[in-house]
Amino acid sequence: MDRASGPRVRVPEQRAPEKPVTADALRFTVLGPVRAWRGSQLLSSGSPQQRALLTALLLREGRTATAGELIDAFWGEDPPSQALATIRTYASRLRKILGQDTLVSESGGYAIRIDRGALDLTLAQDLAAEAEKARAAGDRCQARTLINKVLGLWDGEALASVPGPYADNQRTRLEEWRLQLTETRLDLDLEVGCHAEAVSELTALTAAHPLRERLRELLMVALYRSGRQAEALAVYADTRRLLAEELGVDPRPELAQLQQRILRADEELARPADEPAPAPAPLRPAQLPATVPDFTGRSAFVAELGSRLATAEGSVMAVSAVAGIGGVGKTTLAVHVAHQARRHFPDGQLYVDLQGAGARAAEPETVLGSFLRALGTADSAIPDTLDERAALYRSTLDGRRILILLDNAHDAAQIRPLLPGTPGCAALVTSRVRMVDLAGAHLVDLDVMSPEEALQLFTRIVGEERVGSEREAALDVVAACGFLPLAIRIAASRLAARRTWTVSVLAAKLADERRRLDELQAGDLAVKATFELGYGQLEPAQARAFRLLGLADGPDISLAAAAALLNLDPHAAEDLLEALVDTSLVESAAPGRYRYHDLVRLYARACAERDERAVERESALSRLLDFYLATAAGVYALERPGDRLADHREPTQYSGLAFADRHSAQDWLYTEANSLLACVRQTSGAGAVRRAVDLLWATKDLAESGANSKQYETAAITMRDLARSSDDARAEGRALITLTNARLVAGRFDQAERDAQRAMRLARAVDDPLPSCWAPNDLGIIALYQNRHAEGEAYLEQAIANFRADGNRPGEASALCNLSRIHLAMGNTTSAVALAQHGIDIYDELGHALRGANGRYALGLALTQSGRFADATEQLHDALAVFRDSRQRLWEGMATFRLAEVDLAAGLPAQAATKSEQALAILRGIGGEWRRGNVLTVLGRALSEIGQPGRAQVCWREALDIYETLGSAEIETVRKLLVPTLPA
Repeated sequence: MDRASGPRVRVPEQRAPEKPVTADALRFTVLGPVRAWRGSQLLSSGSPQQRALLTALLLREGRTATAGELIDAFWGEDPPSQALATIRTYASRLRKILGQDTLVSESGGYAIRIDRGALDLTLAQDLAAEAEKARAAGDRCQARTLINKVLGLWDGEALASVPGPYADNQRTRLEEWRLQLTETRLDLDLEVGCHAEAVSELTALTAAHPLRERLRELLMVALYRSGRQAEALAVYADTRRLLAEELGVDPRPELAQLQQRILRADEELARPADEPAPAPAPLRPAQLPATVPDFTGRSAFVAELGSRLATAEGSVMAVSAVAGIGGVGKTTLAVHVAHQARRHFPDGQLYVDLQGAGARAAEPETVLGSFLRALGTADSAIPDTLDERAALYRSTLDGRRILILLDNAHDAAQIRPLLPGTPGCAALVTSRVRMVDLAGAHLVDLDVMSPEEALQLFTRIVGEERVGSEREAALDVVAACGFLPLAIRIAASRLAARRTWTVSVLAAKLADERRRLDELQAGDLAVKATFELGYGQLEPAQARAFRLLGLADGPDISLAAAAALLNLDPHAAEDLLEALVDTSLVESAAPGRYRYHDLVRLYARACAERDERAVERESALSRLLDFYLATAAGVYALERPGDRLADHREPTQYSGLAFADRHSAQDWLYTEANSLLACVRQTSGAGAVRRAVDLLWATKDLAESGANSKQYETAAITMRDLARSSDDARAEGRALITLTNARLVAGRFDQAERDAQRAMRLARAVDDPLPSCWAPNDLGIIALYQNRHAEGEAYLEQAIANFRADGNRPGEASALCNLSRIHLAMGNTTSAVALAQHGIDIYDELGHALRGANGRYALGLALTQSGRFADATEQLHDALAVFRDSRQRLWEGMATFRLAEVDLAAGLPAQAATKSEQALAILRGIGGEWRRGNVLTVLGRALSEIGQPGRAQVCWREALDIYETLGSAEIETVRKLLVPTLPA
């Protein structure tokens, strides 16, 4: 949107700043109640009329107000006979409070002499002026920060409770300025891509100021950029109707032009317009890894690639792909060239390791999300699908000159969505395979170093003095390394770290121990032989640790998990891991966390298969699974005191970590989420499937977090299939319950019901109490969602009986709260309140914070339907705070949605619309379409009540499409909402 399309904030001409405000100086506020302080002491400002005098003097900013002007300010055209005496009395009283030097008499009038920074209004004016300058200079982020500071100075209504016509006029002026500032800040929000966050605030503002067209314009742009084109057009229709009915006029031309741009799906409107003055990008990524200080040779390749990148500005898309065997130095070359080319890409450089040589290459969808965040895109504005992310990525790069380094690519298909599509940008790709199917790419085949380059690299690492006297031995070393850069670096680093060794000693070791080095010229064996140089120098304990740690899947591993896998105490494990870091065979990802380069991991696994017995490999992974299960079960027990999982889970031989409180336990769970879910997916033996399934059970919170929901569901499917193929009915039944949980979160209720039904049958067959209790509980929830209330009541009563028989009081509380919702749906509000309260009592007695929040959520629903809106709001706010604290995004979104329902029922539609928009943003990508349809239905009701029927219709039609696709029972309800809007 053009900057000229919106009003600019205007502030009065400013005076030069005066002396700084001291700690005990007077200060005043008018952007709220009119108050005076001396230091931290609040002074009495007297009667309302006395505050009116103080106000009139403060707003003149040091200028003298004559007695006549003050009388007009107080009484207008009808002053009392003693008006002048009254003014003098008020002035005398104020002078006693403020001091003779502050309130002065001159020229037949009065003035207040204070430092400029002592009045909140002048401070606000100065900050607003700074914001204008920052915006003009292109620094939108700084401008937003300053405007927010200005708005933060308001404390309710300006000049609150100050009487008189002058105060009334000034109050109106200040409120208008406040609205202009808010519009400016919202305009800046849209310019930096925070359109999704702006929708809820704009919805509330348009409800409060329905005739203010600028707010409507901003709302249309925010909705359009959020992918809600129909709603944006509906806002225009509502505005046009309202203006015609209230004022008999049409919308202003700018609003009509905006409607036409939206109808045309104007691509320029889909992103912030460029500032007229040169401005830096909101974020300038600089993600290139550091180049190695001893980069050697490759001059022809450096010149060739550098030349290609330098011409990127004039080409549609400059793509260079460097291919070669592992360890040949592709990444080192690419990073070096990229650093040299940085001056050609002033808008930044992006980098990603695509992990193409590993078992699980990076997903383009995930990489695009990371890139978009680095380019300044808010999380809420990042689409869900690969195609949408790729399109937004290309749009974000348009007009910018950015270099993208795509390292370690698997194939051309992986990188195509990551390529820029406009002039000025370039991509540099490295891969183990030649990208012959990458259209338009400049292909570079990187071979091993020449003997001269190899010797130069070796010398730079080891030192000229040591190599100079043993040149022939050094040539033997680099020849034994096959002139492969990574092999040379490892060998040279080992020698540099051992001052007692000579070059000849290293050469003799290589000649004696590595007679198969000729295989370095044959594909992947070159990589293995290269790493063998470092591996062969390890002590036996270090070598064992290197082999076994490579068996674990996951992006990295913690020290505690590594100690369990190695069956060592943490101190001994740390010594071994740090030794491996010193040899460059393992990387230190962060304090206490370690990872392998993907090729090193493959080599470590090959060593394990060659040098470790199968039973030892299985035992190592079994210990890791034990560690994760024991620790996760402890986290589960902290979250759910009294739950019976601890009594029914598979026993473990290796103990886990203990935590002092639920917050540190949660930190561990979410930090380890990817690694422990990878451990579950990696489980393959029938002997471990039960423990892996119990680990999934103990980490149920990951399914509801939003961040790990998809990975959790994938792991649950893997375990269900493994249990079924192993003919383990108990493991399959429990796996199906975890899968039911994941599908309930995703809103796929038919699939969840099938899984829960089978889980219940299996549980009965093997007499397993866990799924015997939870399957009917889940089936009751599903029946509730599908409006099968009698059936749901029967399931939940069965669940309550089963939980009581098992002595599982938290489970009983859960079923009671779910039964409360069934009774509520059947119209039994009294029993619904009682059931929910009973469940909360159990949770509170046991000390359940998170599950107690679920109980308060259920109670809030019952209280809402009972008409006890204040009590319902209190319960739902309490639940919302716990959900946020526990990182439960699904329930955070649902609690926000339920608060919107309370507001709507209580006759507060503007607040309901705001909370509904917030719920939509929180539930993005989690909860499923059915829940989204519910939120859209309530949002439509709220919009209809605040005079935006067109936008309400769009919400209802979208909800109807969702319900019809799902075959949901809510179809008829929404159709009835739409009926009055259909033409006769």
